[in-house]
Amino acid sequence: MTQKYILAIDLGTTGNRAIIFDHEQNIVAKAYQEFTQIFPHAGWVEHDPEEIWQSTFAVIKKAIEIAKIDASEIAAAGITNQRETVMIWDKDTGKPIDNAIVWQCRRTAEYCDSLKAQGFEQTIYDKTGLFIDAYFSASKLRWLLDKHPYQASFRAGTVDTWILWKLTGGKVHATEPSNAARTLLYNIHTLEWDNDLLKIFDINAEMLPDVKASDAEFGLIDSSLFGANIPIHGILGDQQASMFAQGCYQPGIYKNTYGTGCFLMTNVGDKAVASKNHLLSTIAWQYNGKTEYALEGSIFIGGAAIQWLRDGLGIIKDAAETETLMNSLPTNEGVYFVTALAGLGAPHWDMDARGLLIGLTRGTTRAHIARATLEALAYSTRDVLEAMNEDVSSDKSAGFTALQVDGGACANNALMQFQADLIQAPVIRPEVIETTALGAAYIAGIGAGFWQSREEVMQKRKVGRTFEPQRSKEEMDHFYAKWQEAVSRSHAWRE
Repeated sequence: MTQKYILAIDLGTTGNRAIIFDHEQNIVAKAYQEFTQIFPHAGWVEHDPEEIWQSTFAVIKKAIEIAKIDASEIAAAGITNQRETVMIWDKDTGKPIDNAIVWQCRRTAEYCDSLKAQGFEQTIYDKTGLFIDAYFSASKLRWLLDKHPYQASFRAGTVDTWILWKLTGGKVHATEPSNAARTLLYNIHTLEWDNDLLKIFDINAEMLPDVKASDAEFGLIDSSLFGANIPIHGILGDQQASMFAQGCYQPGIYKNTYGTGCFLMTNVGDKAVASKNHLLSTIAWQYNGKTEYALEGSIFIGGAAIQWLRDGLGIIKDAAETETLMNSLPTNEGVYFVTALAGLGAPHWDMDARGLLIGLTRGTTRAHIARATLEALAYSTRDVLEAMNEDVSSDKSAGFTALQVDGGACANNALMQFQADLIQAPVIRPEVIETTALGAAYIAGIGAGFWQSREEVMQKRKVGRTFEPQRSKEEMDHFYAKWQEAVSRSHAWRE
């Protein structure tokens, strides 16, 4: 049977998605399913690994059914995932030893503080390009191992590794560099699990996955699952997958993903760049035999703040309602929301910061809060954008000229227009905004020979809409200065 399709498996923070693309990059079918967010204590976030797997299986099965195709018509599958969430399972029983600890979880903040106090920060940054922070995987693994003492049958991994293990029937325990680079255990220069880092966190190397190239063939989806053996031909962390889909193949192209968090990245070439502005230096991908690096600014809370308005406060029924509410006001009327619900990420890196709503009066309505929430995504993006531009260019006038955007919240036209106004540059939204899935499809399809190169896939990429600045720089700089003042008041608030 002719192989006409590529399957992208997009493993998110709040749900999983499967999308089937044809050779022209059209979406043939897609399916999505949310899974449970578990909050055992304030600041703790967990997922049930078995529920993640059941959700993954369900969306793949449903997408194949919607497409009305046979699994044997799928040339290859690619996996993309939220990166720092980590779990441990027993290879003999096939069962997780505990819930997964999610990237947003702050339970290991004090442990991370103790590592800083011991003077490990520079060593870890030099080897990983990352800061010591509860955001990354190593401290989460340490917490799990403190609760469940190490056994030889334990296997650890980020979500890509867990789902790869399940899809291959327990035959493959592997990951790739863009995910490994987010653990605090992987040396991004030597491209290996680092003995010094393993010693600092007291992690047994035997439980960690093999690290293959991002475009490697990782194994076969077991035919018992969907009726055919489908080659898994590529894995990328979600933000790297987005970069891959947005054509960030050389320095100077910036992209921002408005997902659960916001993630601004740019390709810096074949050598890592050490940031002077508290950004992360990380691996973009290992593709076609070469390793490329990136700078990243990670904003912990993006679309999750909109979800909080819906689920936590109950002031909106769905995310789309925020656009109407934002458009109902000409400005924020002095209301700012610092969305530090899980601390502040780049470029502030304050684990002790907490969320702050400021400027409230008796006249404040849910529209003000909704607008302040959307504006916070744009302000946080400018924070990172300015820091990144300084890092990559000694001549500040030679920085970015436009921002490529993707992720669920970029569908909000009011937000995208405000973002363009705030950064005084065009904001370019692609026709397919599920770019994490598209990036996974690209790297899998190229690896399998379905497409010949990343240059070929870029020729067929379509722009959906470009937002040009409409408001004055002076006005937007005023709003931004007030945002910075609000951020300064949110610092160091943890009990």
